[in-house]
Formats: sequence, C-alpha cells, structure tokens
Amino acid sequence: MKKWESLSIRVKLTSAFLFTLLILFFINLFLYLNVNSMLERINEVYQSNSSLNELSETLERVQNSMEEYLSVKNTDTLEAYYQSCQELNGQLQDLNDEICSNEMLMMERNIRRMTGEYLEVADEAMQAKRGRNIERYGQKYEEASVKFRNISDWIYSLNNLQFEVNTESYLGLVEALRTFENFSLVILVLAGIANGFLIYVLARNITGPLTALAQTADRVSGGCLEVEDVQVRGRDEVATVAGAFNQMMESIRVNLEKTRENMEKEAAMKEKQLMMESHLKDAQLKYLQAQINPHFLFNTLNAGSQLAMMEGADRTCLFVENMADFFRYNVKKINQEATLQEELELVDSYLYIMNVRFSGEIHFKSQVEEGLLKVKVPSMILQPIVENAATYGIRGIDWEGWIVLTAAREDGKIRISIRDNGTGMSQEKIQEVMEGRIQETDLSRNSTGIGLGNVISRLRLYYNTENVLEIRSEGENKGTEVLLYLPCPEAEEGESHV
Repeated sequence: MKKWESLSIRVKLTSAFLFTLLILFFINLFLYLNVNSMLERINEVYQSNSSLNELSETLERVQNSMEEYLSVKNTDTLEAYYQSCQELNGQLQDLNDEICSNEMLMMERNIRRMTGEYLEVADEAMQAKRGRNIERYGQKYEEASVKFRNISDWIYSLNNLQFEVNTESYLGLVEALRTFENFSLVILVLAGIANGFLIYVLARNITGPLTALAQTADRVSGGCLEVEDVQVRGRDEVATVAGAFNQMMESIRVNLEKTRENMEKEAAMKEKQLMMESHLKDAQLKYLQAQINPHFLFNTLNAGSQLAMMEGADRTCLFVENMADFFRYNVKKINQEATLQEELELVDSYLYIMNVRFSGEIHFKSQVEEGLLKVKVPSMILQPIVENAATYGIRGIDWEGWIVLTAAREDGKIRISIRDNGTGMSQEKIQEVMEGRIQETDLSRNSTGIGLGNVISRLRLYYNTENVLEIRSEGENKGTEVLLYLPCPEAEEGESHV
C-alpha cells in the first residue's frame, strides 16, 4: 500500500489501465479456450459415425473393384482393388481388437476380424481369376460376397448404435455450452463491476485531495488565513502540490508575524530617531572639534618639512614628508575605499619611516601585475600586514631581512602575497590568528598577529566571504607568507607597477 501511495499519478493511471486490460485479456482467453474445447468435443461426437461410414464406403469399393476385375480382368481394376484394400487395412487399425465388456467395442472387434477374413477370401478369388481357375474364383467370389453383406450389416448396426449414443452426448454438450454462455456472461458482468469500482476508487484517490485543496484555497482567497493543513496521503503530484500549499500558508503566517514585529520595531525606532535629532547639533560640533588635532598635526609636520628644506636637511625633510603622508592617509582613508596603488604608497611611506628608525634593516620589493593598480580595495589592509612582518618577523634577526609583496590574477581573483624571511610562525599561532583568539595580553610578549584580526574582519565584511586571507609558514626561522584572495573586477588598461 505504501508503494502504491508513493507512485505518481501517471504510473497509477497506467497501472490501473494495464491491470484492467490484463483482467479482460485473461477472461477472454479463458472463455475462448473453453468454447473451443467444447466445440471440439461436439465435433468429436459424430466422428465415430463418420469413420464407420468411411469404412463402409471403402469396403464397398473393394467389393466393386473385385467384381470388375473378375468380369473384365484388366490392370486398372486390379490396381484399384489393391489400392482399396490398402486403404481398408489402414481404417481397420482404428477399430478395437481387444476383448472387453463394451458392446460397441466388441462389435468393432468382430467387424475387424470379419473384414480380415473377407480380404483373405477376396485375395484368393483374385488369385484364382489370374490363374484362370474359373470354378475356384467363382466359389471364392460367392463366399466373399456373403462376408461382404454380413460386414455391411454389422457396420450398419454399429453405426446406428453409436448414433444413438452420440446424440445423447451431443445434447448434453449443447446444454453445457448454453450453461457456459450464461457463466461467461456473469463473469463479464462481474469483471465490468470490478473495473468500475477500481476506476471509482482511483478517481476518488486523485480528485479527493484536489477537491480539499480547492476548498481550502477558496477560503484563503476569501481572506481566511487560519485554515488547517490539507491532509493528503502518499507522495504523488497531488501530495506534492498540497505540501507546497501547506508550506506556503505557513510561510505567509510567519511573514505576517514578522511584518507585525517589524512594524513595532519601526515605530520604536522612530521614537528613538526623534530623541536622537535633538543631539545631532552637539554631535556635529564634537566632530568638528575632533578634526582640529589631526589638521594641527599635518600643519605642524609641513612646517617642520619646510624648515628642514630651508636649512638644507634633505633627509630630515624627506622623513617629515613621509610622516605627514602616512598620518594624512590614516585620517583621510579610514573607513573608505582606496586603490591598490594608494595602499602601496602607504607601505612605502611606512617602511621609509621604519628604516630611518632602525637604520635600514628592512629591505622591501614589490611586483604588481599590469592593470591592478587602479583596483578598489578596503583601506589599510596592506600596511598592518607589512608592519607585522617588519616588527615580529625580521626585526632582531641575525641575517638580512626582506619583505616581498606581489599581486597577480589567479583563478578569477587577485592574489596578493606578503612574504618575509624572518622568524616564522607556529601552526598553533596561525590557528589562533585565523580564529581571532589573539588576546590583548599578547602585546607584551611581542607575539605575531597584531592587527591581522582587524584586517581579516574588515575583508570578510567588505567582500562577504570567509576565504579572504591565508597564513603560511614552514616553521621557525623559515619566514611567513600572508596571502590575500580578493575578487577581481575589470581593471583599467595601461596600469602597471614593478
């Protein structure tokens, strides 16, 4: 039953049609075989009378051909005689030759025995005729004629007796055929009723759920959303539609509830907005006041740069200019987009400042694929990574420290690599950085990963994907590589940086 309910409507209709067709086929086959069997039995009723008539005719042809040969004595009559005798012997093989209590079978045995004797006497008459023994063939002819008449009488009697018996059998078979006709009619009526019932059950199984679904949909169209789910058994197309309808109604109810909650939240937010508007001017004033200190810093640095230039301190002038550019970028670009070229210029300014502080310990080189310099990226994503590489990677090592930055297209993305040859990172530390588990107390221990958590969070929010940054290190004193995977927009042509 479960398998039937899981079938589709097409399979159900096809199965019902084939099942009905098979029932009608087997019923017709049964009726056909039984009618043919009864007709064959009716044909066999008078087969015995027909056989006896053929035997009588063949016996008569033997007698006539013998008489013609005895009268005419030519080759044609002799050949006709032997042919008739051969046919007669073949027919005698079908007669009974056993002793039994059945009267008709005993008569068949006597006819067979008497016909055999008749043929022997007839052969003797034919041989006497061929030997021109007139007296003998005349005597044998008379003897054969007597036997011929006796055999004919026996065949006639047996034929009449069998006809009487066969007539009774025929009447019984005809009556049985009429009864079978009535039985066949009853079977066909029952089969029709069964097929009609099957079609009714199948139609109700299909149209019942559709009717319930239509009634429920009509109530929903009238504005009543508090309706019960349509109950449908099985997993056919109707059950699928009913399930989708039930799910749709549930979604509508949930959405209505969410809409009501959103309206309540919106009303509350409007109240808060009215309260916040009164503080807007105060916030704007504080914002203008907060800009005073950065502008004062930039003006002071510019003044120091001009003073150093007037005194001929070129290196001091360049250092102050880089300091001003670095702080100006931090203030101007915070929470804004920047181009990859601007990010690289910030890295150059930062590394210049660091090399002045630490006497040129940091060696840096970069290579960016053509067309990527004008690509927009979140600001302040390269400098924190380079700062970590300089501060916690190559600072204090006993060999020459290098930081290499490359950017290229790869598999539809921009792949940015920042690699150093410093102290490296353990896999546990890499895992902590990627999972955001670096604590503020790590600052005192000069651990790596400071600033990376901020970069990772902003990149994930900006590009709405988790796989934006990867850290690789082969172990202690084997360097560290930080990889950024950024979506690759259409870059402007003609831009390159090496």
